[in-house]
Amino acid sequence: MAFTDRLREAAGPIWAAQHKHPFVRGIGEGSLDPRKFRHYIRQDYLFLIEYARLLALGCARAPRLDEMGRFAQLAEAVLGSEMELHRSYAADWGISTGELEAEQPTATTRAYTDFLLRTATLADYGELAAALLPCMWGYHELAVGLASRGLPSNELYSRWIGEYAGAEFGELTIWCKALTNAAAETSDHRRMTDAFLTSSGYELAFWEASWREETPLHQPETPARTG
Repeated sequence: MAFTDRLREAAGPIWAAQHKHPFVRGIGEGSLDPRKFRHYIRQDYLFLIEYARLLALGCARAPRLDEMGRFAQLAEAVLGSEMELHRSYAADWGISTGELEAEQPTATTRAYTDFLLRTATLADYGELAAALLPCMWGYHELAVGLASRGLPSNELYSRWIGEYAGAEFGELTIWCKALTNAAAETSDHRRMTDAFLTSSGYELAFWEASWREETPLHQPETPARTG
């Protein structure tokens, strides 16, 4: 059994809860309140910014040139095409780029990204790889599961499923699993497992925060009126 299979087994209850979560099921059924999904989009935009930092740190810490190159490519893709795609997707939901840029993180978003960046900076490289994996693998697994039951009539939810269930994101998941398995050859398995379980828990918490429409830590200040 590959090390990543053991990680997935250890996180089984957390991942099962994600599959059953009403936010995820609502996407698949096309019944999710659009207000909740807009909350998710705004917070996910903030997450992507910090995720790009994580990938850049992965590039700096990768032990092999091919891994450095891959991390650098992914960071560039997130900052370029993926964030532009996210802005375009947000616009379809009536969310302007200005709103995205003004958004403040919720406690859940802040805690998750702080954990990832702290792990990437201070922990072992294997922990970095294990902490990175649940986001990619989890999204692909969830989307593939939703797609297998048929796409919803809501085109925007259907597009979200298609994007993460697609071959390109599947290949990214395979690469990240291989990266984690390679790192496990020289890293502490217990610490890697802890990092994987923590990220998995934050993935579940992110769905729950969007379902509850968690209030940002700090609301943007309203400009003072003059005259």
